[in-house]
Amino acid sequence: MESVPESYIQPIEKRPNTIISPLCDSIPIIDLHSLPSNRSNLIDQIIKASQDYGFFHLINHGISSELMKDMPSLAEEFFALPPEDKTRFYSSDDPNQTCILKQSVDYAKEKVHFWRENFRHSCYPLQNYIEDWPTNPPRYKEVVGNYAVQVRETSILILDLICEGLGLENNGYLKEGFSQQQLITLNHYPKCPDPTLVLGLPKHCDPHVITLLNQGDVPGLEVYKDQEWFSVKPIPNAFVVNIGYTLEIISNGKLKSGVHRVVTNPDKARTTIVNFILPSTDSHIEPAKELVERSKSPPAFKGVILRDFFTTYAIDLHEGTDPLQRYIFGSP
Repeated sequence: MESVPESYIQPIEKRPNTIISPLCDSIPIIDLHSLPSNRSNLIDQIIKASQDYGFFHLINHGISSELMKDMPSLAEEFFALPPEDKTRFYSSDDPNQTCILKQSVDYAKEKVHFWRENFRHSCYPLQNYIEDWPTNPPRYKEVVGNYAVQVRETSILILDLICEGLGLENNGYLKEGFSQQQLITLNHYPKCPDPTLVLGLPKHCDPHVITLLNQGDVPGLEVYKDQEWFSVKPIPNAFVVNIGYTLEIISNGKLKSGVHRVVTNPDKARTTIVNFILPSTDSHIEPAKELVERSKSPPAFKGVILRDFFTTYAIDLHEGTDPLQRYIFGSP
């Protein structure tokens, strides 16, 4: 394309207005290599990063550099397939559809579209879903299955460390009650003739418990800090770990979800892999009673069924309002 279609041009107040935002070089880097000998200090670093930014980089997490690089490469192969190989995955009204391919965020309902193609599917327990995954590229199931198992192990480790840092006596609290689901999302952001007019994704926080992003080597993730947007430079073989709204509620506001968006690139396409950990949709989400009792202060958030929270989250995201506001005690 030589120009941006009108249906993708964002309102002036939402546009990036610059191709490159200032670099955020202060997001903490958590090095799991030192975990055995430096556990207490690492936990403190994770909790502080989750309070100050809602984000941190994670390195030496145990997943090979070959697999970290192979996942975006495989995703590029999938998105490059001819339409007839992907048709069966396009989003439908079937509630049992486990693999969903979409354009933008909610193409049919939104007034302005986002510069993104997205493929999402469940992957835990692996044996329940892998048969529904693509057979083309031929190596899809093997590579993504291997990745899903390993990235889940890393995600659960981080949740256990967070439990310990919050002072929850049951260090498996998050693993046992709030990690029954795992989703993997492949995002493709084609190169754009004018990145100052469009967004790959709007300003938002993730609704899940925790997110592990493999953002490859092309920048595009931006975080909102101190009333300004900052670019997050990719670190080779690192994850960007993001605290979600569900964990902010469970921690009674001690941890903060990270506000972020995605911008596009005029020269290169960008392909990323996102891992989400979340509870079952019928789970009751509320501040952990142990935290509330120990702090001797009232809970900051009302309880909600996750399914209902996802419904209001989609509405609030569409309308540009804070999805947590309606669940804060004292709010209308």
